[in-house]
Amino acid sequence: MRSSSFRADRLRRAGLLALAVGATVGLSACAGGAGTGSAAPASSAPATTAADTGTRVALSYPGGVVVLDGQSLETLGDFTSEEFTRLNSAGDGRHVMVTTSEGFQVLDAGTSGVEPQLTDLVFAAAKPGHVVTHGGKTVLYADGTSDSTIFDTDALLASTDELPAVETIPGVEAHHGVSIVLEDGSLVTTIGNANGRTGIVVKDASGATVAENATCPGVHGEGTAKNEVVVFGCDNGALIYDDGVITKVDAPDQPYGRSGNMFVSETSPLVLGDYKDDRDAEGYLLHRVSVVDTAAKTQTIVDMPAGAEYTFRDLARGPEDLGYILASDGAIHVFDLESGAFTEAFPVIDAWEGPVEWQDAHPAIKVSGDIAYVTEPAKNAVHAVDLTTGEVVKSATLEQTPNEIALTK
Repeated sequence: MRSSSFRADRLRRAGLLALAVGATVGLSACAGGAGTGSAAPASSAPATTAADTGTRVALSYPGGVVVLDGQSLETLGDFTSEEFTRLNSAGDGRHVMVTTSEGFQVLDAGTSGVEPQLTDLVFAAAKPGHVVTHGGKTVLYADGTSDSTIFDTDALLASTDELPAVETIPGVEAHHGVSIVLEDGSLVTTIGNANGRTGIVVKDASGATVAENATCPGVHGEGTAKNEVVVFGCDNGALIYDDGVITKVDAPDQPYGRSGNMFVSETSPLVLGDYKDDRDAEGYLLHRVSVVDTAAKTQTIVDMPAGAEYTFRDLARGPEDLGYILASDGAIHVFDLESGAFTEAFPVIDAWEGPVEWQDAHPAIKVSGDIAYVTEPAKNAVHAVDLTTGEVVKSATLEQTPNEIALTK
């Protein structure tokens, strides 16, 4: 693993640029957490703006959540929670949603003048699942009811002792799904039931159906690319929603070529996705990636470099709209979506093996500006990597084994 002196200017810039990145990341795998955690009084969190805080790094571990300063990687807070929780950015530059058995619990990652706290604010949800932020709205999806709870993303910044006002759109049939609200007020949401998921439906602000497509078995994940074109993964390709029309793109492998997680940039029409071509393959390591061109309405599949595999936690977008894939060989592989070529590899951590279960701790990557934050559970470590140079600019060893990671954005 390479290392260098800590470049404070780059990490400081990452905290500022994170607010401008605007990339909505398609979320991964399945299930929410279980149980409720200890909480500090929410009334101690003053109103703020997103610009008041730099990047904070939230990491889950068995029974808790720890918050690090994104520049120094110093531990700022450590909170008791449930044995397994999931973490997602709330989209406002300060808060993180912690999925528990009660719903989406609000973690205040703090500011330079306020310490982090796991608040007692909880958006109640049966089987809390995906969190999507886009166009100034945050949408919380409850798998147990398929309800979509919507609130203004910045509203949590002004909340001190109560949840912000929300709109809840009831689900039709419960399933593991996801919703997004577009800038014109349209709701794009998945279709499914207890027997499976089949596609998406788009409803305008009045609730009228604009478009619907049920040719997407196993629909999972979501991303919003350039010009607010929305893409969802399927077990046999992808769905693209563009200006009132849904287009199905077939995967080159049929009947099974699954993309379940979409990684986007809102300044690029190209979407990076994970890709699985063998339904019966054992384990969670994948050896190919997907590129969906939302303008041309095509999907291209590219092999990973030899000896490099990854899981759903290991893909990200970063500088110059490139893809960054943390692979089992311990390197971040830089992927040019336009050319479909891998251009560089930055050694960061030791080589690792895939998890036995997807919930098990294994390396993950998240990006803020030019900085990638990489977890290394085998060493209880987290690393900050300058993606413009490939240098590890800061590392920290934790008392806990990190599992999920979320950044304030």
